[in-house]
Amino acid sequence: MRRAQWLLLMAASLCAWSTSDLGRAWSQTMVADPTRGEAVYSRCLACHALAYDRTGPRHCGLFGRQAGTVPGFVYSEGMKSSKIIWDEKTLNAFLQNPMQTIPGTAMGYAGIPDAQERADLIAYLKKENASPDCAKP
Repeated sequence: MRRAQWLLLMAASLCAWSTSDLGRAWSQTMVADPTRGEAVYSRCLACHALAYDRTGPRHCGLFGRQAGTVPGFVYSEGMKSSKIIWDEKTLNAFLQNPMQTIPGTAMGYAGIPDAQERADLIAYLKKENASPDCAKP
């Protein structure tokens, strides 16, 4: 009986761990898909666009750019003073929890808790940033 309980406990723990972000990263089964990322990006379109500023700044030229530096866009003090350079790692952290990553950000979005959706969105943004339609400003 003890063995059956132990096996059940281990199976439940493994299932919970394998569905967590850590479990996904460890198993490396997550493959970023820019097509799925485009669907995730549709949620961003209320405030952002790729090639021009809206309520939020444009996303063309995002990778390698310091946060809070798009010319002509008015940023929060938190964003301007963050010193973050946007890359996959910093963007992933920001998309997961904007207000924790950059305290004082004006971006009123709770974040994307799902690691796969963040990976897909970042893949989409990278693809678009490399396209001729997304010239750096």
